Amino acid sequence: MQMRFDGLLGFPGGFVDRRYWSLEDGLNRVLGLGLGCVRLTEADYLCSHLTEGPHRVVAHFYARQLTLEELHTIEISAVHSRDHGLEVMGMVRVPLYTQKDRMGGLPNFLGNSFVGTAKFQLLFALKILNMVPEEKLAEAGGATKK
Repeated sequence: MQMRFDGLLGFPGGFVDRRYWSLEDGLNRVLGLGLGCVRLTEADYLCSHLTEGPHRVVAHFYARQLTLEELHTIEISAVHSRDHGLEVMGMVRVPLYTQKDRMGGLPNFLGNSFVGTAKFQLLFALKILNMVPEEKLAEAGGATKK
């Protein structure tokens, strides 16, 4: 995830002009500017959500498993992107664990402020990709609401 200029957590992305780009072409163009070295395809598509509010936007969500080496390369590229320090303050790793106190780790992380549908997308991806057991996700979500 990324820490945005407004203090909200979100995922890399941007707007795609459908007259000139496919979703994946537009996404890869934006990712190329911000991350440099990752390319997504239709096979990486997870879901879409309509964001409510004054500006109705359809948010398409993609996810891909990376090796640790690929993740390191992306983190280094992100620091050198043109948006770093302006629109994006930096990459943020999501803790996929809960500490013994049942608050530290993922439950604490979920207490942050997220932009648009980013929190829902994160929880959806963690569940659908089996990255965190469903009971641990429910526990983390419950701990955040207290």
